[in-house]
Amino acid sequence: MNNSSRAYFYAALAVTLWGTIATAFKIALSELTIVTMLGIASLVSLAVLFLIILFTGKLRLLSQMTVKEVMWSALLGLINPVGYYLILLTAYSRLPGQVAQPVNMVWPIILVFLSIPLLGQRIPARSFIALFVSLAGVYIISSQGSPFHPGRSDTAGVLLALFSGVLWAFYFILNMRDSRDEAVKLFTNFAFGTAYLLVLMVFTGSFSGEISMKGAAASVYCGIFEMGITFWLWLRALQLSPSPDKISNLVFFAPFLSLLLLHFIIDEPIYYTTPAGLIFIVASVLYQNRPESNKH
Repeated sequence: MNNSSRAYFYAALAVTLWGTIATAFKIALSELTIVTMLGIASLVSLAVLFLIILFTGKLRLLSQMTVKEVMWSALLGLINPVGYYLILLTAYSRLPGQVAQPVNMVWPIILVFLSIPLLGQRIPARSFIALFVSLAGVYIISSQGSPFHPGRSDTAGVLLALFSGVLWAFYFILNMRDSRDEAVKLFTNFAFGTAYLLVLMVFTGSFSGEISMKGAAASVYCGIFEMGITFWLWLRALQLSPSPDKISNLVFFAPFLSLLLLHFIIDEPIYYTTPAGLIFIVASVLYQNRPESNKH
């Protein structure tokens, strides 16, 4: 198997695993509080990330970090996993999985607009078109089968899902400024994030309540396949591929797979507006990311 084939294999596996996460989120949240579920998932993810840097020979890089880099991780860990997932999971607790996940997917469009003040980049005109199309997709999805009768979806939940996309785009930009190895900095970020979450679990009494096996199992699954090993698979796919941009587009298959799993595993009805709105969002991101045409 050559590098290109291996890249597509890793990417397909990562996308398939990410496609199961919306269902796992809903199962975990039906059994546990948001803080408990996220605390378990983050702790498991931290263990997975440690094993990744251990077996890839990057453990020594931890001792080479500067005080500034450690403090940077203390900040980023507060954003992800703490802030980002608390907001996203709150959205999942208020919305059907088929609404929360695709609304969160508008973050690549938001990323472009945040690049103005944070990276000093110029916004091409097509970005405004992409933003309009993606927001139209958000409206269609949030209508839950009634596009001409707005208000059916939980407005606060939709806004939280959108804000989680803003927060992820913000985290993405800050993470770009960190030149450390991806696995090492993610592990360090999660070390701080997990510590924050454990403190939060103490203050919310999460340790004193009963934790169901079903909820714990779903949380462990999320820790492994949402925040842990799937990241490594995706990173390997991008590293091995001669054309990472083509690999990146595969991620848009995940929400369509999620629709099927949400329907067949937890009996969530599929609204016709969900795939329609998804097409709008995916099309807007692909349009935004298309290469500039050469001008002669």
